[in-house]
Amino acid sequence: MKIGFIGLGIMGKPMSLNLIKAGYQLVVLDLNASAVAELVAAGAETAGSPREVAERTEVIITMLPNSPQVKEVVLGERGVLEGARKGSVVIDMSSIAPLVSRELAAELAGHGVDMLDAPVSGGQPKAIDGTLSVMVGGPQEVFDRYYPVMKAMAGSVVRTGDIGAGNVTKLANQIIVALNIAAMAEALVLATKAGVEPELVWQAIRGGLAGSTVLDAKAPLVMDRKFQPGFRINLHIKDLANVLETSHQLGVPLPLTASVMEMMQALKTDGQGDADHCSLVRYYEKMAQVEVHRKA
Repeated sequence: MKIGFIGLGIMGKPMSLNLIKAGYQLVVLDLNASAVAELVAAGAETAGSPREVAERTEVIITMLPNSPQVKEVVLGERGVLEGARKGSVVIDMSSIAPLVSRELAAELAGHGVDMLDAPVSGGQPKAIDGTLSVMVGGPQEVFDRYYPVMKAMAGSVVRTGDIGAGNVTKLANQIIVALNIAAMAEALVLATKAGVEPELVWQAIRGGLAGSTVLDAKAPLVMDRKFQPGFRINLHIKDLANVLETSHQLGVPLPLTASVMEMMQALKTDGQGDADHCSLVRYYEKMAQVEVHRKA
C-alpha cells in the first residue's frame, strides 16, 4: 500500500517516519524542504502538489495546522480532489472544526472518495514513539479497512462515531488537557509560594485522585524549566478557538475553557506563543511573583 502524507511539521514528520518503519511506502509533501529531505533519506518519495500525491497513492493523510489549510489542500487548485481516484481515502489527522470535516467528507463522497477525520493527542513525544491516541470519525467499514495504517502511528485508535465525531472528541480532549495544565499550574504556584517543595507535592498527589497523565507529563517539565514545544501555546489557542466556536454554535457554555483561553492569549501577547502549553504556569508565576522549580 502506498500512502501520501501531506504536512511534515512537529507531529507529521515523526508520524510519517513511523509509517515507513512499519513498512509502508510514502509519497510526502511539505513546504519545509529539510523535513522533506529527512523523509526522502528514510525512503519516501516526493511530490510537487497535493494533486500529485493523490494521483500516486491510495491513502492520503493530511496533518495540517487548521481548517483553512486542510480545505485548501483537499479542495483547492491542484488539490487532493483533483487527483484522487474513486475508492481512495483521505484520512485527515489535523485538528479542525467538526463542521469542516463534514463539509470535506460530503464533497469527497460526491467523487467516490472516502474520508475519516482522525485527530490525534499525545504531542511530539508520543508522535515520535508511535503511541498517539487517535480519535476517529467516519464509516465503520472505512475505519476497519484503514485501522492498521493508523495503528502504525498510535497506541490507541478509537472510532467515536460518524464524520466529525473524531474532531468533536479532540475538542473534548483539548478542554480537559488545557484545564488540567491550568489546575496543575495553580497548585504548584500555590505550593511554591507557601514554601513547600513542588516536587514533593507532585510526588505526594500523583498517585491519588489528582493524578493524571497530564500531571506526570507536564509537572517535571515545569520544575525543570523546559518550555521548548511538545505542543505549542499557539496550537492550543487554535484548538480552543475551534472548541469555543463549536460550543457557541451548539449553545453550550464553557466558562472554564474561555478562562484558560484568555490566559493563553495573554501568554501569546507576552511573546510565548511558541512555547509549550505547560508555559501556562508562567501566567500564574507572573502574578504571584514566584517561580516553580526543583530544589537546587
